[in-house]
This record gives sequence, structure tokens and C-alpha cells, in this order.
Amino acid sequence: MKNQKGFSLIELLIVVVIIGIIAAIAIPNLLAARRSANEGSAISSLRTLHGAQMTFAATSGNGEFAGVVGDAGSELALVTLAGVNLVDNVLGGSSTTKSGYKFVGARTVVSATDPATFFFSAVPTSASGLTQTGTRRFGINTPGVIVADATPAAIGGAFSGTNVAGCLATPSSVPGCGPLSN
Repeated sequence: MKNQKGFSLIELLIVVVIIGIIAAIAIPNLLAARRSANEGSAISSLRTLHGAQMTFAATSGNGEFAGVVGDAGSELALVTLAGVNLVDNVLGGSSTTKSGYKFVGARTVVSATDPATFFFSAVPTSASGLTQTGTRRFGINTPGVIVADATPAAIGGAFSGTNVAGCLATPSSVPGCGPLSN
């Protein structure tokens, strides 16, 4: 039994430690890549929602945008856009959650002095911790400019129509917020 071939226990432990070190280096980068991909998907989805909302107003909406009237967002605009096949059922379904972001939207009605407007907001479903799905919240309104806010205290809450407009103001009336630079 002296000529046994194989690995000793020490050699196997060294290999396990090396694999553990490599995993400890790779996992944070993997999570950061996932968050970045989620943010890219949210930005793309907001662009899709903007185009769908403009199409809705020009066709089915008779000059009005989809959604509830008000400054706080709801899922109704997305469900309405999905109902007329302008967005898919992932984005316009009952949960309005896609790639780790929750989407809401609202509108204002046309008046004698003001045109109809709308906004959409995308907020990470998990705003902190190891399961964080994004590091910024995003918004878009009628002009089509996407705004981003990376303020940690604000990430968990959705934009309102006033906040999106405030991010576009110069200087921004919402601290830490501004137009997305591409």
C-alpha cells in the first residue's frame, strides 16, 4: 500500500481555498454586472413606454395619454398600453415589473392653457443589500428626456411628475438628479 497514487488532503484543501478566493473576487463583479444590465433594461423600457404613449395619444387616446390623472404614478398606464398592444405583457402585465425594476406612470389632461402631459418612473425592486437590483431610479416625461437619480435615500421611491420635471430644470430642483448622459 505504499505506492498509492492520488491527492493528499492538504493538496485538496489548497485547491478548495484557491477556488474560494477566485469566487470571492468574481461574485461582486457578477452582481455589479447584473445591476448594470437591469439599469440598461430599465432605460430601454422607458424609451419604449415613451414611444408607446405618444402612439397611444395619436391613435386610441384621441389626444389624451394613457393612465390615471395625477402627480403620483400607478400601473394603469402600462396596463392600458399593453391592452392596445403597444407594449408587451411583461412590461404592461399585472406586476409592471421587468428586470428588477418596477414601473409606474401618470398623466395630466389637456386644458385650454396646457397640453396633455405624462411621465413614467422606474424604481429598483430591491434598493439595498446583496440583492440590490439597481443603484439609480429613472424617469421620463413628455419631452422624452430620461432623468436619473442615484441619491441613496431616494432610490426606493418612485418619481412623481413634478420630480421628473424638476430634474430637467437648470439647476435641478431635485438634489442628486439630472438628465441621463449617454
